[in-house]
Parts: sequence; structure tokens; C-alpha cells
Amino acid sequence: MSGRAHLMWDEAVTGYDFGPDHPMDPVRLALTRRLVDALGLDREVEIVSAKPAGDSTLRLVHREDYIQAVKAASVDPRAADVSYGLGTVDDPAFAGMHEVSSLIAGLSVGAAEAVWRGDALHAVNFTGGLHHAMPGGAAGFCVYNDASLAIARLLELGARRVAYVDVDVHHGDGVQAAFWEDPRVLTISLHEHPRTLFPQTGWPEETGAGDGEGAAVNVALPAGTGDAGWLRAFHAVVPELVADFRPDVLVTQHGADTHFEDPLAHLAVSLDAQRAVQIACHELAHEYAGGKWVALGGGGYAVVEVVPRSWTHLVGIAAGRPVVPETVIPEGWRREVFARTRQLGPVRMTDGRWPLSWGDWEAGYDPADRLDQAVLATRRAAFPLRGLLA
Repeated sequence: MSGRAHLMWDEAVTGYDFGPDHPMDPVRLALTRRLVDALGLDREVEIVSAKPAGDSTLRLVHREDYIQAVKAASVDPRAADVSYGLGTVDDPAFAGMHEVSSLIAGLSVGAAEAVWRGDALHAVNFTGGLHHAMPGGAAGFCVYNDASLAIARLLELGARRVAYVDVDVHHGDGVQAAFWEDPRVLTISLHEHPRTLFPQTGWPEETGAGDGEGAAVNVALPAGTGDAGWLRAFHAVVPELVADFRPDVLVTQHGADTHFEDPLAHLAVSLDAQRAVQIACHELAHEYAGGKWVALGGGGYAVVEVVPRSWTHLVGIAAGRPVVPETVIPEGWRREVFARTRQLGPVRMTDGRWPLSWGDWEAGYDPADRLDQAVLATRRAAFPLRGLLA
């Protein structure tokens, strides 16, 4: 087993570009990669590329007709078939779309393979986490569902149980759909309530079907939830489920769009709380999955202020060299930020809220509190299906 975490990267991922007016600006990927270097984390990880996912790999999750539709739109974006979600406002078609989307998928699959085979204990692909893509269509800025493909590849390689934890502000609907009836995959998603945010799914009552009943768990958080509530909900649900499931591998999705500065959602979570959940996921991997951890990126549209810092923290944690929150960001990186975006970059690796605290669920709950109502709804809907007390 290699002692060095893998950081999956290929500069070509910055070609995942829906255009100048789209919120998913690929500068967020480039700036994250540069911040990793600026803080010296590139010396603590093995930086690895991977081949783009081929058709046989893509077919582990996606329909053949959809793959062909993506390829056609990639050659001629003007001919994109909107019935597949391509050429829409959310997912505009662009030249080379298939190539860069399959590369991002390949990086996540490569991360999963490295962890499963023991080449690395942890692997990070912050360019991935495109969790909305469905077997037969693009959705929510996502063309190929690299998270689902990584999980499917782990199952193909022999994993018996894979736990997927998604803390993006949006429901991980595509991953849930891919494994809706599969008891080998436990999907847990914490997200803003579907009443107030895309994709309007992820209700507590969505718990899987058939043999997979009880294998989908959803925590629908009230708009405005901040650090203490977010961390309380995570710790009231995720550790107990992961401990019971005992996965062979833990796959996590770390969308940074829960942040209070994100323009597309309504939670009020700080960078420091995001870091706390990253640490918690790392600990869960070691405690229940033999340390095998595949960590992905996801959403995040405060592309200068939030995303690079959040995912750099993720890389540091995976590398075994967590970045101290009070760390001053090198001036050279801030100059690059200004040169690329004409925005002033952040000065420190914290929002000033570290250390954090939250109420332990085991100490009791308030049935009149909206956050506690959300947690209780999840526990009542999902926990008994897994033989756990609500």
C-alpha cells in the first residue's frame, strides 16, 4: 500500500467549459490546483492522470444512446439533442464535450481503481463529483456521472459494499438513481430541502426500492441552516449508518456550494465547517472502511473565495497534512487570482469560525426545531429499514 495519496489531475479538465456566462467557471479548478501547489501540498501527494473513460466504462451507468448523443453534440454543438438534456441553459453543448467529460469520469474511475488495488489509501478528484447526470441524460451542469461510474467500477472489481456520502447543497439524485435497487451501495445525501432548491428531490421518504430498500438516505435541510445545524445533522445521521454498513470503500462528494457566499443556494455553512466534515469523512474511512477513501469535488460557484480553499483543505486532509485554518495564503496565488479574474483572493484558509461546536444528537432533540425535525424525519424514514433505532 502506497503511503502517498493520489491527486487526480490533468490540465485538460479546464476544458469543461459551458461558456462565459455559465456559473460553473472552470477557473475554479485551475485556481484550486494552483493553491495546492502554493501551499506545498503537491509535494505530499502523487499527482496522477488517467485515461478518459471508454465506452465500456461509461456503459456501467449510462445508456448507449445517450453516450452517442453526447458524442454527436461534442462534434456539432448546434445539433445537440435537448431530449437528452444537452444544449439546454443548464447544460449547453460545446465542442469537445464528450472528450473532457469522459476525462473527468476517467479520473474518478482511476481514483477508485488506485484505492481498490492498494496503489493509494486515499485518492482525490476535485474535478469530479458531477452527481446529477442520469443514465440517459445530462442535468444540473453534469454530463457524465463520474461518482456513479467510480462506484460501479468498484463493484466490478469486487467490492461488496460501497458507501457514498454526498454533502453538496444539491441532492445527489443521479447517484441515488443509479443504485436505487442495489443493496451493495448505501447513498447518503445531505442537502438543502427540495422545496427550495434544484433538483426538487431528496425527500426523507426516498429510501430505495426492491432489494435496495433502505439503501438510500436523505437529509433535507431547511434553507438558512448554518454551521452548528449542518454539523449536527451530519453527525446525527452519517456515522451511525456507515458504522452499521461497514463499507469496503467510502466515496464522498464535497460540493462547496453549501457555503454562505454561494450564489446558487441558501445554506449558510462556512469553509471551516466544510473542513470539519472533510475531516469526519476521513476518520470514517479509517474507522469503518480500512482507510479506503475516494473523495470528489462537486458544485461550488463562489469560484474564487470559496472553492479553491475548500478543495485544497480536502487535498491536505487526504495527504495527511491538513492545512491549519489560520494559514496565510501566499501572495503569488492571490496575484494569479487577480490576473485571471480581476477579483481579490482570500487572505487566509479560514472564515474565522474554527474551532466549531454543535449539539450531539444523543443528548436530546427539540421537536419544535426545524433542523431537528429534518433529522428526525430522516431517521424515522430510513433507520428502521436498516434495523437501526430512529
